[in-house]
Amino acid sequence: MGDKSKIEWTDATWNPSTGCDRTSPGCDNCYALTLAKRLKAMGAPNYQNDGDPRTSGPGFGVMVHKQMLDQPLKWKRPRRIFVNSMSDLFHPDVPFDFIADVFAVMAVARQHTFQVLTKRAQRMAALLGADMFRGFVDDAMTGAAGGYAHIETGDVGWPLPNVWLGVSIESDAYAFRADYLRRTPAAVRWISAEPLLGPLPSLDLSDIDWVVAGGESGPGARPMHPDWARDLRDRCTAPPDWRADEGLRPRFLFKQWGEWAPIAGHNESYGRWVDPVTGATRAVATPAAALMSHFGKRAAGRDLDGRTWDEYPEVVACG
Repeated sequence: MGDKSKIEWTDATWNPSTGCDRTSPGCDNCYALTLAKRLKAMGAPNYQNDGDPRTSGPGFGVMVHKQMLDQPLKWKRPRRIFVNSMSDLFHPDVPFDFIADVFAVMAVARQHTFQVLTKRAQRMAALLGADMFRGFVDDAMTGAAGGYAHIETGDVGWPLPNVWLGVSIESDAYAFRADYLRRTPAAVRWISAEPLLGPLPSLDLSDIDWVVAGGESGPGARPMHPDWARDLRDRCTAPPDWRADEGLRPRFLFKQWGEWAPIAGHNESYGRWVDPVTGATRAVATPAAALMSHFGKRAAGRDLDGRTWDEYPEVVACG
């Protein structure tokens, strides 16, 4: 965590709040929950609050850290920053005024691009769509710029041009999160389909600028059928003609296969057959099933049908 990140689509992480609660199946094998338990045992001060054991765990209770707010202001080199890799900024236990403080810092630190990701799409849409929220951010900017007199804040515009707002969608049951995202004022809207646990036939990609897809990694990882990722890639790279002509297609990034990747030419016992519709594993292959093997994240790699996909939305110049 901090100035460098191994996450493929970002450069750094910033955690002004920590802790969360599981809210949907994509959270079942949460890496942050496991890491928080380890950080608590190491004595890390930001991870000493335990969460509800039914939905959270040791060191993963929601906390806000005002001392972390100015961290991006100390990083002079422009970078992409993933906001709250160890939390959800729009968790109901994160106070309204603290969220405004975070947006104020992002407004002041215009040299950076901030990537915000949430599963609480309803709260994000309601909060950022409220007229009074911009006023709270404007008031908080005075404090965010305090001690940094060399920063000229001025009128930064709204929505903030250097903030990308995204939602996690792991299966079709949660495609509705994209509808709330479309209601949210944002310079860039994006979807993280990771871990991708099923096909997304109901997902509407209109007004979406970026799609990141990937399989699950870590202990207990569930395999991702290749067709689920291919469908998203094809819908991003081959949109209807009128959208392509106007440059309106979402950009596509394939982050990883995760622990499991497709194989061919091996007998059935070597891997697991994955149903493309339900995600269920089968003992007997069907024509549409894919044979997946547990290679491990590093060996499985990031190639989808022989190439990597590292597209990004156009970055609006700030500063």
